[in-house]
Amino acid sequence: MLPNFILPESSERQDGASEPLDLGSSRGKPLLITLGITRVIEQETLDVSIWGSADGQEWGAKPLLVFPQKFYCGVYTLVLDLAQHPGVTHLKAQWKMSRWGRGTPEPLCGFYVFAKEASAGASASA
Repeated sequence: MLPNFILPESSERQDGASEPLDLGSSRGKPLLITLGITRVIEQETLDVSIWGSADGQEWGAKPLLVFPQKFYCGVYTLVLDLAQHPGVTHLKAQWKMSRWGRGTPEPLCGFYVFAKEASAGASASA
């Protein structure tokens, strides 16, 4: 099932979560999770986390992976080693946004989350 988007590129104005992604044959393997931010307005933050589930319904109490808080456009990649989470069969992205200062109080952010299997060298270096 991988490589695939956990969240295809979209423009969001409020907190939310993606649809579950079935990992298929990528279960238990190290993954590269990429957050791409394509649009952001000033004085805004984006917090993205990756959650795992054994059935696509129950997501547990804490995320498997959390990106550091972001303020700017860019591409950011982290390694998620699913060998440490052997029961995980599905992933989803969850995000929270906030805005402060002048202008409209409603946030606006364009971003995507992509997953692919990590090469042996990439997972060893992480």
